[in-house]
Amino acid sequence: MDNSKIWIEASRPKTLPAAVAPVLLGTAMSFQAGSMQTIPALICLGFAVLVQVGTNLANDYLDGVKGTDTKLRLGPRRAVASGLVVPEKMKCAAIAVLTASFCLGSSLIAFGGWWLLIVGISSVSCAWLYTGGPYPLAYNGLGDIFVILFFGIVAVACTYYVQVGNITLDVVLLGLSIGLIVNNILLVNNYRDFEEDRKANKRTLVVLFGRRMAEKQYVGSLLIAGVVLGWLALKDYGVFILLGWLPLLWGSMQVGKLAYADGSEAYLVSLKGAALVVVFHSLLVSVGLLLTV
Repeated sequence: MDNSKIWIEASRPKTLPAAVAPVLLGTAMSFQAGSMQTIPALICLGFAVLVQVGTNLANDYLDGVKGTDTKLRLGPRRAVASGLVVPEKMKCAAIAVLTASFCLGSSLIAFGGWWLLIVGISSVSCAWLYTGGPYPLAYNGLGDIFVILFFGIVAVACTYYVQVGNITLDVVLLGLSIGLIVNNILLVNNYRDFEEDRKANKRTLVVLFGRRMAEKQYVGSLLIAGVVLGWLALKDYGVFILLGWLPLLWGSMQVGKLAYADGSEAYLVSLKGAALVVVFHSLLVSVGLLLTV
C-alpha cells in the first residue's frame, strides 16, 4: 500500500468535521455579534484540525502498543495494530503534529491574551492523555467529557473570544450542544468496539453502562442540543436558527440502525450518520445565524 495513503488513513480525515464544526459555529456567532475576524478564525480552524489529527495519531500509537486495537476489530484498521507503521514512527508523528498545533495556537495570544496559553497546553496535553499517561481518559470513562469540553465548549467559546473579546452564556450553551453532537461520533465508535474494549479493560461509558444506555445517551444528546436551539431562538437569534433542528430529528431516527447493527458495514453507516448530523447541524445553525444579522 502507498505510504502516503497509510498516513492519510491513520489521520482519519473523516473525523475532521468534529474539529471544523465548533470553529464554524463560534465564527458564525462572532459574525452575528458584528465582530468576525478572519485571521484568528483561520488560526482556530488550523489549531482544531491539527489537534484532531494529533489525537488520532496518538490514539493509533497508544491503542496499538497496549493491544487494545486488534486485527479482529470491526472498525477501520489501525496502522500500528496492523503492522503498517512501526510504533516509534507513529509516536514521533503524533508528537510532531501536536507540537505544530501548539505552536500555531500560541499565535492566538496576540488576539486574546496570555491566558489562552493555558487552553493550548490543556488541549494538547489532553489529546495525548486521552489514551496515554497513567490515567488515560478513554480507558476510565472520561473520554466523553474530553470530547464535549474540548471539541464543544472550549472550541466554540475560544473561537468566539478571540474575535469578539468576551464569552457569553449563549456561546457556552451552543458549545455544549455541538460538543454533545460531536460526542455521538465517539459513542457510536465505542458502541461498535464494546466487546473489544471490554476484553482490553478499556472502560468507556458504553462498557460501564451498556449499549442500551448508550442509545439513550445518543438521543438525549440530540434532545439537549434541540433545547439549546429553542432557547437561542427565543432570544435575539431569530427563527432561522431552528433549521438546525432538521439534522437533529434525522439523527434521532438513526439510533434504530445503531441498535440493530451487526457488522462493520452497518456500523460504518451509523458512524457516517452521526458525522452527517454534525456537519449539517453546524452548517444550518451557522446559516441561521447569518440570516438573522
